[in-house]
Amino acid sequence: LYTAPDSCEGRCGEPFSEEDECHCHPECETRHSCCEDYGRHCGPDGFSSSRDSITDQELLELSEQLYGLDHNKARPSDIAINPQHLAGPGETGDKEDRSPQPLYKYVNEELFSKPTYASFIKLLDNYQRATGRDEEVTAEELREQDRFLEEVMKTQLMKKLFAFLQGKKRYGSEQEFVGDLKQMWFGLYSRGDGEQDSSGFEHVFSGEVKKGKVSGFHNWIRFYLLEKQGVVNYFSHNFNGPFSWDGFYKEVGSAFIGCSPEFEFGLYSLCFLARPGRA
Repeated sequence: LYTAPDSCEGRCGEPFSEEDECHCHPECETRHSCCEDYGRHCGPDGFSSSRDSITDQELLELSEQLYGLDHNKARPSDIAINPQHLAGPGETGDKEDRSPQPLYKYVNEELFSKPTYASFIKLLDNYQRATGRDEEVTAEELREQDRFLEEVMKTQLMKKLFAFLQGKKRYGSEQEFVGDLKQMWFGLYSRGDGEQDSSGFEHVFSGEVKKGKVSGFHNWIRFYLLEKQGVVNYFSHNFNGPFSWDGFYKEVGSAFIGCSPEFEFGLYSLCFLARPGRA
């Protein structure tokens, strides 16, 4: 959704296909069919070269370091959950509520006054959840996006992520990094018939409804706030369980519970940048 069909970002070395608009396999040079940015991404000095590529081991180590730097995450005493029914594989699709109590028994809402949490929560009401309708972005919503990016970039966690990516020659300045984050997460794209109806932030953190089903919606803060309002109903869990959102159903979902907004934002950005496109 972020990589253009005429780009080699995330496609270096993929099998040759006549259907592709342009190609990123080494043979494309002899066929004269390479994408224009082949050299930048796949050449000896490109992002996918061994010198500046990001290995699985580096992803593992850096993600653990980011978790260690998540100084704003909830303490064990800040959250109490009530998982209730453990659903079997055949139960997740039957839309039966087997857990009469809410998932969250207690959340210390003082967490939400922390700057990254407060600026994150401001973003959650900026979206209409139905796909197929253009999103209207107001000047105030643009300011809220900038404020959130400003707050997360003050954290040690995001500074560590930037330093790593700068060391890999992905970004020359923090300003360049923040500009890319803004496009990556808040830039609009279409999930259907050409309408600018979705964004990475809306899908992952706020949630959408597509063809009558909940799509995305992976954030614990969003879930807690809507459950508290009575519009999210927790049904059960397996290792990732079903719920309904104001009557719309999600059979399988997942979320980190208790992490700060910047941890999820940073971790997902890292994975997206390190393994873009089809990877």
